[in-house]
Amino acid sequence: MKYVAPWWLPGGQMQTIWPAVFSRRTHGPAPAFRRERWTTPDADFIDVDFLAGGEDCPPAAHSAEIPMLVVFHGLEGSSRSHYCQAFAEVAQERGWACALPHFRGCSGELNHAPRAYHSGDYEEIAWILAQLRARHPGPVIAAGVSLGGNALLRWAAEAGSDASSHVKAVAAICSPLDLAAGGHAIGRGFNRQIYTRMFLRTMVPKALRKWEQHPGLFDRDALLAARDLYAFDNVFTAPVHGFRNTEDYWHRASSKPLLSHIRVPALVVNALNDPFVPASSLPRAGEVGPCVTLWQPRHGGHVGFAQGPWPGHVRAMPDAVSAWLTAQLPG
Repeated sequence: MKYVAPWWLPGGQMQTIWPAVFSRRTHGPAPAFRRERWTTPDADFIDVDFLAGGEDCPPAAHSAEIPMLVVFHGLEGSSRSHYCQAFAEVAQERGWACALPHFRGCSGELNHAPRAYHSGDYEEIAWILAQLRARHPGPVIAAGVSLGGNALLRWAAEAGSDASSHVKAVAAICSPLDLAAGGHAIGRGFNRQIYTRMFLRTMVPKALRKWEQHPGLFDRDALLAARDLYAFDNVFTAPVHGFRNTEDYWHRASSKPLLSHIRVPALVVNALNDPFVPASSLPRAGEVGPCVTLWQPRHGGHVGFAQGPWPGHVRAMPDAVSAWLTAQLPG
């Protein structure tokens, strides 16, 4: 990916914040979605948004040649996130089906079970992809953004050669492949004041509502005292999802140590100026397997990659990633 930031958008912080808030997400009208609610094996639910007129339009979408693009969102994201809307428009233009699953609690309604979601949630990824593979006759390709990308790569590594029976290729964009490095980076300086506060603003109320659903699930007073993601993960994410503590969670959920295990074409995109995915934590060519392609442009910020004249648009990254995914499709 030979991305160069526009002259009017300097630095990783601006290249992160501006595209998410002000840049155009699509070239045309925002894509329309159709929502389905699926019951999970543990009697909970997740909501999946399908591109309207895509997954279920007759008769072409049922051809074995029509790909389906699955997009997994990032921390506290949803189908309304700027990158999800951009990817959906790309799918629409290419004539693909498109599914945007929500991690538990991210679709606008709190899930029922004690668990929520986390950065290494590869078992949830596996179940979702299995459902989509069973219902879609054409090839499936998947992209994950930030947290969703790390979880997707964890799934691909765990699945090994079996991954190819579900997807033809995967892509991870701006993912914190080393969760400890990313977690410490987001907890310092400007990042702590802006991004940490932004995430905790929604994560803490959700956790408190989860405590009301399941009293005693975690230490409520400790959660109220949490001021960074390390503390939040130590009180909520780690113990609720079967990890000993934050260190155990960040270590076991990181995809970087497992990239050599991936046996399906995988694209890993990380800007070197991402504010909270340090360039020093990114894998080098010798640290990944032959199925993994690394794109590490100098600019782009965290899921930014704005392009064009002010105020810019965010289609550059989804266009480039989708072109790479297309090249992995059969025929």
